[in-house]
Amino acid sequence: MKKILFLAALAVALMFSGCTQEAQNKMSRSIQNWTGTNGVMDVYAGEKLVMRFIKVDKMTTGVGRSDGQQRAYRYSYGYLDENFNFKVDDGEKKLYFEVPDYSTYVFYENPRG
Repeated sequence: MKKILFLAALAVALMFSGCTQEAQNKMSRSIQNWTGTNGVMDVYAGEKLVMRFIKVDKMTTGVGRSDGQQRAYRYSYGYLDENFNFKVDDGEKKLYFEVPDYSTYVFYENPRG
């Protein structure tokens, strides 16, 4: 059994090493989308935290409908955490949001649940 797991892990490692960075990113995103996450998206203005979204499942890169080209923004859905406490409180609603490439944001797993 250990030998099978080792060979499977080796095969995955070899598969990733032979792929371009974009192909690796797409595979990683598809695995992440399948497993799901409990992401947090922090948006900054300079050094100040100005907005936080919690319970974000994934970030998706915008793609043009007519030309299929990637756009310079990412989008998702999440709960607006108005008081920055990492919890969905009464009145905090799930919203759609977009983040342009030139903005400063941090996307990470919720450390509190």
